[in-house]
Amino acid sequence: MDGVPPIPQQRNHPDAARSHSGTGIAPDAPARETPGGPGAVGGPGAPGGPGAPAPSDNRFAVLGPVRAWRGAEALPSGSPQQRALLAVLLLRDGRTATAPELIDAIWGEDPPQQALATIRTYASRLRKVLEPGLLVSDAGGYAIRLRHQEALDLGIARSLAADAEKARAAGDRALARTLLARALEMWDGEPLAGVPGPHAETERTRLSEWRLQLLETRLDLDLEVGQHAEAVSELTALTAAHPLQERLRELLMLALYRSGRQAEALAVYADTRRLLADELGVDPRPELSALQQRILNADAELARAEDPAPTAAPVPVRPAQLPATVPDFTGRAPFVAELGEILAGADGQVMAVSALAGIGGVGKTTLAVHVAHAARPHFPDGQLYVDLQGTEPRPALPEAVLGSFLRALGTPDSSIPDSPADRAALYRSILDGRRVLVLLDNARDAAQVRPLLPGTAGCAALVTSRVRMSGLAGAHLVDLDVMSPEEALQLFTRIVGAERVGAERQAALDVVGACGFLPLAIRIAASRLAARRTWTVSVLAAKLADERRRLDELQAGDLAVKATFELGYGQLEPAQQRAFRLLGLADGPDVSLAAAAAVLDLPEHDTEDLLEALVDCSLLESAAPGRYRFHDLVRLYARACAERDEQPAGRADALDRLLDFYLATAARVYAVERPGDRLPAHLSATRHSGLVLTDPRTALDWLFAEADPLLACARQSAGRPDALRRAVDLLWAAKDLAESGANSKQYESAALTLCEAARAARDPRSEGRARTTLTMVHLFAGRFAEADEQARQAMELARRAGDPLPSCWAPNDRGIIALYQNRYEDGERYLLEAIESFRADDNHIGEASALCNLSRIHVGLGRLDSAIDLARQGIAVYDRMGLTLRLANGRYALGIALTQAGRLREALAQLGEALTLFHDNRQPLWEGVTHFRLAEAHLAAERPTLAAKHAEQAIALRGIGGEWRRATVLTVLGKALRRLGQPDRARACWRDAETVFAQLGSAELSEVRALLASELAA
Repeated sequence: MDGVPPIPQQRNHPDAARSHSGTGIAPDAPARETPGGPGAVGGPGAPGGPGAPAPSDNRFAVLGPVRAWRGAEALPSGSPQQRALLAVLLLRDGRTATAPELIDAIWGEDPPQQALATIRTYASRLRKVLEPGLLVSDAGGYAIRLRHQEALDLGIARSLAADAEKARAAGDRALARTLLARALEMWDGEPLAGVPGPHAETERTRLSEWRLQLLETRLDLDLEVGQHAEAVSELTALTAAHPLQERLRELLMLALYRSGRQAEALAVYADTRRLLADELGVDPRPELSALQQRILNADAELARAEDPAPTAAPVPVRPAQLPATVPDFTGRAPFVAELGEILAGADGQVMAVSALAGIGGVGKTTLAVHVAHAARPHFPDGQLYVDLQGTEPRPALPEAVLGSFLRALGTPDSSIPDSPADRAALYRSILDGRRVLVLLDNARDAAQVRPLLPGTAGCAALVTSRVRMSGLAGAHLVDLDVMSPEEALQLFTRIVGAERVGAERQAALDVVGACGFLPLAIRIAASRLAARRTWTVSVLAAKLADERRRLDELQAGDLAVKATFELGYGQLEPAQQRAFRLLGLADGPDVSLAAAAAVLDLPEHDTEDLLEALVDCSLLESAAPGRYRFHDLVRLYARACAERDEQPAGRADALDRLLDFYLATAARVYAVERPGDRLPAHLSATRHSGLVLTDPRTALDWLFAEADPLLACARQSAGRPDALRRAVDLLWAAKDLAESGANSKQYESAALTLCEAARAARDPRSEGRARTTLTMVHLFAGRFAEADEQARQAMELARRAGDPLPSCWAPNDRGIIALYQNRYEDGERYLLEAIESFRADDNHIGEASALCNLSRIHVGLGRLDSAIDLARQGIAVYDRMGLTLRLANGRYALGIALTQAGRLREALAQLGEALTLFHDNRQPLWEGVTHFRLAEAHLAAERPTLAAKHAEQAIALRGIGGEWRRATVLTVLGKALRRLGQPDRARACWRDAETVFAQLGSAELSEVRALLASELAA
């Protein structure tokens, strides 16, 4: 990464030097040296923060228009020549500029007659607006000596770039990328914009080239950290702006290849080779040619975004009094390194204490013993070990353990005191000056551990417990989680054998997945298989696939997962046991505190006390503040306890409370997002009032945070007839989850499950609503035939059930489908029916949506005036009701109509506002399609670079409506690339689109084939 080179000294104009020789500039103010200079973090337009200048300090900008501020107040910078003087002085890093240098910098070869007097006047004016002493006269010239590093945007950019270079050298690519992005944010358009003179022209070029260097480095880092899809858009625009920059072409090829766009990557090379031959008569540089060859060979190394982390060197193991370490110890490299480092530092000034906490069976003891063996060279005076039996009804007493430790340290029985305090004191005295490691395994709580700590420098203690030792002052706490899938498979393979696992790798992955990657469960499963040579891995996987039998299958000899969990469960108080049982009933991956309170039918503060107690016992995990989750096997055990200890009615009531909580709160989110919409009035009643949410952003935050458990709850409720209608309504109330593109797969799964349950229950109301949600899923995915069939059935079911919801929305959806299939007359008929139904239901929001969709139909029919009018009618409704998100849909429709009408400036304004609204409301799918429409508008306005950039941004969002939408974007991208002189890449885009359209039987196939034919003819 190149830094900004030093500012060159200005050459002296010979005439200026002669005319002013010996005169200089009179020191009209006393010179005063002030410390400081450019180069620190913080933007010139955003005062405040650590190290920021006081509000009265001057700040300056040169990476754009030359500007000055005092605090937040913008200062007048005068005429262009006065700004040129300011720029020269700012760019000299506090060095003095002489009169001839200033004259030459501002006017070049043709200075005015009174150039020296003019400079004095400019300096005087600047001095009046700047802080006293900032602009100084010195040695026949002037200098600006900044008092704070944050005072110049260029200085900030330099500092950030230098820090980024250090971070990259240290291997922290993510930090380097962030710092470079912040440095690039300092630019506000063209550097020294509007400043005249040869000096400004030279500096503009230099600063622009430096910005390009920084941008290239940041894009390189993008690819290193796996942000290749996002980088394609920017690289496409940059290669169009700088066509002969081969490094940018190389990065674009690599980004396309890693995004799965191999044909386009090769086409970039073909375009580059032709361009270089035509423009310069040369071949591509060797690096570019080598990359092309690697892409042709599908080099697997190219697909790797980042170099793998170096493997920690194994620490030599020297066993002593510690239990034997398991021969097949696997994984846990980060924990081994972390704990090893702490123990290695125990010979310093402080006793090292590390406490490992985690669920039963997670491998705390195995890890602790392994680490203790590895650390033995640091403790030449011995290692002590005890099982404190913290999960047993009668845990080990500290005084008994102290007696054992004292004997192991050579103390005769006759010298061991009777009282616990005296034993602890003698124990610490004996260890004083020694270097001993103490492994306290399976501790019950901190009170049991404290008397057993050595308490002297040079010693260390390792503690394992199911309880997090937060009460152990100064301890390094480690929360041990389950293994990674790779580690789990490695452990399974070491026990079973590589040959058996290699022959059935997928079945082995299923086994360790069914074990929840819990080491104890994996070891049990592997041991059972190793002892049964006639079993295949698939046989074991099939046995573990049944969740109701899984815990019973996970036992071998005296090892059993269920028994491990029972020890922890037996220590709970009755209220904690009830919370454990009932929370285990829910299918979601985690549960919020508010949802858990609904399940338990308790106030939140009481619920939190119970859940935190379960976390302390390692029977529940704290996924994030206010969120909790079970390990998969612990959840199965909790459900087994619920089936054993809870009545069926009690279990059903708990799940009903959870469903009601989600439905009531999701309905409130829907109402906040769409005030005036009639949907909440048509939803099933609930006994739980849900959360009170009034702010749209907070409401959406809740919905997206709860997406997975909410959809899991809806899917789980399909099996309970009394809950079916509420579950279907929950899906409808949470439709933003499907429309956003963020949770569409889970949403579709829930919709399919509920649709089948409703059909089996012969409930036309639920089935009609469920099919309408399926219509929406298929529509957003570009599966138009499936969407139309679901909407048709929904309309029929709605008529049978007399349900106004599908009666309104299903014809609206059919109108949209007809639009995409170019069946404009059918679409108009459906949408007019939808408008009539919405009006009958007094649903103004739905009516506005249908009006905007009808606008799109009229665009297809060529009725552009009515299309614009219909879109404006929809916008007026949304605007009147304060619907921010829906207003974006209206502006989107209007932008399309205006584009087709050739009113491109207005179209771009409408689409730009829509894009901002979609982004602010976290709608990536709609962001993608809006980028696509912006690409169309820019293409119509003869701006192919911007068109290509927006098309790439649509593709990078990965939520743009399935393969059909991707192909439509590729078609427009190809058109833009062709106009940018990149025909090979354009053809690659069109061929990809052709394949998709042919598979889908889309009407757009003829257009893309015509484009390919015309390109071949050319």
